[in-house]
Amino acid sequence: MPKIAFLTPTMPALRQEMISYLPPGFKIEFAQKNDKNTHREVLQGADYVFIGATWLDDELMASSPQLKMIQKWGIGVDKIDIEAARLRGIPVAITNGANAGQVAEQAILLMLASLRRLAYAQKSLLAGQWVNAELKTTCFQLSDKTVGLFGFGNIAKKVAQQLSGFNVRLIYYSRQRASEEDESKYCAEYVDPDVLFSQSDVLSLHAPLNAQTHQIVNQKTLSKMKSSAIIVNTARGELIHEGDLVHAIRHQHIFGAGLDVFDHEPPDMSNPLFTLDNIVVTPHAGASVKEAVTSVIQHGLRNITLFEKGLALDERDWIVKPR
Repeated sequence: MPKIAFLTPTMPALRQEMISYLPPGFKIEFAQKNDKNTHREVLQGADYVFIGATWLDDELMASSPQLKMIQKWGIGVDKIDIEAARLRGIPVAITNGANAGQVAEQAILLMLASLRRLAYAQKSLLAGQWVNAELKTTCFQLSDKTVGLFGFGNIAKKVAQQLSGFNVRLIYYSRQRASEEDESKYCAEYVDPDVLFSQSDVLSLHAPLNAQTHQIVNQKTLSKMKSSAIIVNTARGELIHEGDLVHAIRHQHIFGAGLDVFDHEPPDMSNPLFTLDNIVVTPHAGASVKEAVTSVIQHGLRNITLFEKGLALDERDWIVKPR
């Protein structure tokens, strides 16, 4: 009976849902702690590993020599040693598009909440302060703004689609330019990075984390932005140099930020980001909705089942293809 090792600790309700969708003939074991010794134990005898925001390095792969495939929850593989998997001949799959719409909704939420200073308004009201007059001169609307998308994959395209009712100008930069058909479909204009940073009223990050994108938002790029601009990040926290972002907001070089992800997760509560009024934060919750959880579980387990049967997966799901 093939064994699936689920390495990312999670709530009992999610574990139960995974069990309810488990294909016949499979068994699953869940890690209760997010540490290497626990992962090594759970991986013993595993044929498949299903993994979320947990590190999977070459040493752990070596501890499970019969491992057939690595299935990632979501699309970000920056915590998986991809080169080690490739050298060991272990295919790596993602759940391409399974939670794109939900993460896009989170990006829109953070845009609106940041522009309207939702966190500050609520905190002030609950403290007995009526800041109505102040907000009239310190908040912005989303409509008629220029929204820049750094990256133009599934999530960014969903953001573009969901922004259609706001009458925004949409610009984007991606390492690989989209087709003319997609640019027309999403009313998106391709620009170079300098233009993206300098013209965006809202800059939304949707790029994978790699050597080229690590801390792409830094003192140099922040200095190109409008003083009224905000940054939204639902991708990876490491795309932003947090110290430079704090400095830029404190000195009014940009207006604010909406962050769902952080350089270290969970972040230390002494993080100076949390002292800022013009910031909205959420706990890496872009895909933390019931519909997305179900979609990702079904997608990931379907990939594992297809692979076990020797059937083809969607080509867009492969990060490391089978040999």
